[in-house]
Amino acid sequence: MTSAPFEPGLWISVLPLLLVAAAFTWLLSLPLRKLTVADSLWSLLLFAAAVVYALGSDPRAPRLAPVLWLTALWAARHAAQVAWRGSRHGESARHAELRELHQPGFAFKSLYLVFGRQALLAWVVSLPLMGAFASIAPLGPLDHLGIGLFAAGLLCATVADWQLARFRADPAHAGAVLNRGLWRFSRHPNYFGECCLWWGVYLLALSAGAWWAWPGPALLTVLLLRLSRRPRPRPAGGSPLPQYADYVLKTNAFFPSRPRD
Repeated sequence: MTSAPFEPGLWISVLPLLLVAAAFTWLLSLPLRKLTVADSLWSLLLFAAAVVYALGSDPRAPRLAPVLWLTALWAARHAAQVAWRGSRHGESARHAELRELHQPGFAFKSLYLVFGRQALLAWVVSLPLMGAFASIAPLGPLDHLGIGLFAAGLLCATVADWQLARFRADPAHAGAVLNRGLWRFSRHPNYFGECCLWWGVYLLALSAGAWWAWPGPALLTVLLLRLSRRPRPRPAGGSPLPQYADYVLKTNAFFPSRPRD
């Protein structure tokens, strides 16, 4: 396999665009007084990075169109899902916790604690998108494996989010723990699916010879593993649900497996 060259100039050229987009979204969040827009920003940043990389790459790159379409599909699903979740449930517990920890002045601090941080993370995570366009090497088995892994990860994340949304929408499940469907095998099957699909993009980059793109999916994996191990927020004025403690004992936080007895 021929190694594709790493182009630092092209990679660096994306960062100002991501920072400007993050700053603009931060301005939009100020009158809203909540950070629901920050979750949708993530997918838009990565799709914007993919477009810039495509424009700066050889138009003959055989992975250019497939990767752009895959990224657009992922970005549309992700943005729609988090926007719908925000409209139903408001600000995420993670952002609410940040707001509480960094008062007073969190409205300004969120510029770098949330939005700027997202731009920097997206910049690193986007490396396999640039890598996939880095050469005109013909498509091979790794590309098909990468597309398959991407599709499986996207399906896993989509189904997991749908199962969770349907569960939460039923008033009969108030105070209950979702331990059915994909959630029977992992406490965060949506995170696991997200991880898989970005490693799928890396396989396309690797097939192009861009072995150096591995820090992108590696960083995302570390972030998702950390999120999956965060303790569940307690109900207002209460203690963690006893059913959830049992669920934690029986179910892996991230990687799917058979529930433990």
